[in-house]
Amino acid sequence: MDFIVLCLTSIFSYLTLFIMTKLIGYKQISQLDAFDYITGITIGSIAAEFATDLEAPWKPFLAMVLYATATILLSIITRKFPKTRKYLNGSSVIIMDNGKLYQENLKKAKLDLNEFLMMCREQGYFDLCSIQTALFESNGKITILPSSQKRPATPADLQLSPRQELLFFEIIMDGIIIEKNLQNLGLDQNWLKKQLKEHHIRSEKEVFLALCGKNQNIAFYKRQ
Repeated sequence: MDFIVLCLTSIFSYLTLFIMTKLIGYKQISQLDAFDYITGITIGSIAAEFATDLEAPWKPFLAMVLYATATILLSIITRKFPKTRKYLNGSSVIIMDNGKLYQENLKKAKLDLNEFLMMCREQGYFDLCSIQTALFESNGKITILPSSQKRPATPADLQLSPRQELLFFEIIMDGIIIEKNLQNLGLDQNWLKKQLKEHHIRSEKEVFLALCGKNQNIAFYKRQ
């Protein structure tokens, strides 16, 4: 009996965690601020307890709901009242600007020079003279504005007018036609079969991936 209850509570815990993740929203670990990171770990720990607590599973379930609700409410507050973001999510700190390193701001960000230099190197900046401004963001990453002489040239700099690139949609994945994406592009299977024939492909089953843009440029990647 305990085994059946354990299986049921584990499944229910998994579903609850899935639903709460949907409600809270997806973020990569590198995008989480400190509070979101701690909240995520806490909810995960409670979910594990929920799955194994056979005597009173409603207690960890209630705790999960309360934590998720508090996180959602804080998210709503920061969207509705932008001034609260500074206190709830933190704000960016200028580490370097116009050739000057700000020691006090390094302390605020709890960074030492070695860490700052390493983060610059990770983004390809080995020479600090190439940096106009460096910001330490609230998610723990560093954002760099290169100096005008060191940044990559843009088409506007070269007085060029390249054609605007458009989104590509998957129309075949692992040998299966994605009908919805074809319809979004205003195309049908007859057009696709014609393209397969022109590329000497007998069937969509031979295609691992096919991408198509709104300008009907198509690329096939056959199974290897």
